[in-house]
Amino acid sequence: MNELLSEEIPYNDIPHDEFLAIKICKGQRPEISKDAPKLLADLITRCWDAKIENRPTAKELYQTLLKWFRDSKNSENNQNIEIFLQIKECDEIREKKFNNRSNEDRSKNIQTHPQAIYTSRHLNFKNLPEPVNSSTFQFNSDANYDIQSTAANPSKYFS
Repeated sequence: MNELLSEEIPYNDIPHDEFLAIKICKGQRPEISKDAPKLLADLITRCWDAKIENRPTAKELYQTLLKWFRDSKNSENNQNIEIFLQIKECDEIREKKFNNRSNEDRSKNIQTHPQAIYTSRHLNFKNLPEPVNSSTFQFNSDANYDIQSTAANPSKYFS
């Protein structure tokens, strides 16, 4: 959802390795586009929750999106539905942004880091920190230690 709204590939400019895994466990998440409707941004944030029991199930996602869709079909005037008010506001922001972008910006190729891998694969990183949400994301001295100790002794973390 966020990739479609932001039109950006997550973590495209960095290697997809144990250091990124540590950062994600410590709360790093892709930035949600400022012009994303708040209801969708909130839904994305719920999907990224560090605690699996706080994430919506596929069924809950389906029901939420279906409700928004049905509300749009059943309402004579979408002006009263929160999601449509937010989408309208976001569309206006996107239109302004689009009109202000040069043709060069619109056609630029997205370059990804050679170690940014977007295919499913098993990652067997050991001793990752306990996951936290982005609102509590901070790199502190022990986060730095984790990264340094992983780099100093990588065989300890890979089988």
